[in-house]
Amino acid sequence: MDKNEMEERVIESYKNDEKIMILVYAQWCINHDIDPVELYVEAYPNQIKNQALTEAMELTVSKKESEDIPDQTVLNVLQLFGNDDLAFLVQREMDKRK
Repeated sequence: MDKNEMEERVIESYKNDEKIMILVYAQWCINHDIDPVELYVEAYPNQIKNQALTEAMELTVSKKESEDIPDQTVLNVLQLFGNDDLAFLVQREMDKRK
């Protein structure tokens, strides 16, 4: 495997992991009766429509069909990918439940 192939694999792996992170976030929101798109727009108001989030929304299930996603899990994956503004708002939503 040459350098370019290796770089392409790393990039592809990152993109796949990022899609999983977005799906975890979206499903967590649905499980807690939060609009994932609305919260995302609040965190990143200057971004154009997020295609990855749109795609993830198509993969979510109702909260009755979903497994529980621990709060700490969603915070960890958001922060892992540098979505600190979104993680802050997710934490705010968690605090509202307490």
